[in-house]
This record gives sequence, structure tokens and C-alpha cells, in this order.
Amino acid sequence: MIEASGKVSRYNRDNQALLVRLRRIEGQVRGVQRMVEDDRYCVDILIQIAAIKAAVDKVAAGLLEGHVRGCVAKAIREGHGDEAVSELMEVVGRLRQ
Repeated sequence: MIEASGKVSRYNRDNQALLVRLRRIEGQVRGVQRMVEDDRYCVDILIQIAAIKAAVDKVAAGLLEGHVRGCVAKAIREGHGDEAVSELMEVVGRLRQ
């Protein structure tokens, strides 16, 4: 898959597992919306939000690992490691925010 940046995406090897996780997260978010609509206890809602954040972080970690093992490793082998590492560090910085 070619991204808007013109680079080839490597994550689609585990695309089905990724989609399953994202759909589960989507369901969790809808559940939190219902909790808010039902005026549920704040702590219960916050616990669910923490679970959503953890699930999103797990998806990101899996994508990050695939990127490092695939794209970054390939770029290093092909002599483009500095650019790939710079891009990697930029995205890691965004993930930490």
C-alpha cells in the first residue's frame, strides 16, 4: 500500500488482526458514549477510557514494531538508515505526547 507520503506501508501483513483490534476499540468507544448518555458513574467511565487508551497503545506498539523490523531495517540495509531513523524518532515523539 502506498501512503500519501509516497512510501510503501508494510503493516498490511497483519491487516486482519489490526482491523479486529480497531473494531474492538471502536466498540469500546461506543460503549463509553452510552455510559455518558446514561449518566454512569465517572470512575467507571474513566476506567473504560483507560482501557481504550491501553488498547490503542497496543495497536500502535504493534505497528511500530512492524515498521522497525520491516521498513527501518530495509532502509538501513539499503543505506537510507539515517532518514528512516529520523522519521521513526519523529513518530515515536508523537506517540509519547
